[in-house]
Amino acid sequence: MMKTSEIHFNITLDENNIPEDITWHATDKPGDDDHTKAISIAVWDDREKNTMRLDLWTKEMQVVEMKKFYIDTLGGMGQSLLNATGDEAMAQQINALCDRLGKQLEKELQEGR
Repeated sequence: MMKTSEIHFNITLDENNIPEDITWHATDKPGDDDHTKAISIAVWDDREKNTMRLDLWTKEMQVVEMKKFYIDTLGGMGQSLLNATGDEAMAQQINALCDRLGKQLEKELQEGR
């Protein structure tokens, strides 16, 4: 029998359907539910040959945190692309973009933005 694994997200919304709280639990992750301020899920739609995305964040997610979240997400995608395809050139380009974005974020933080 094949093993199955599940990941559950629970989103608490305010009266305007804005996420106030996001918790998640995975069957392969022991322990209590974890709270997070943001999730980003991408699913390949094989019929349409494109990506469906779900991005949610809570009101408490600060702008600088959101920028770092997406820089980190891009970096992880570069590594995943390398692992899945072996395409070092494309992975390096993604990493270079992440380096530039990280430096831009550092500059913004130093300037107090």
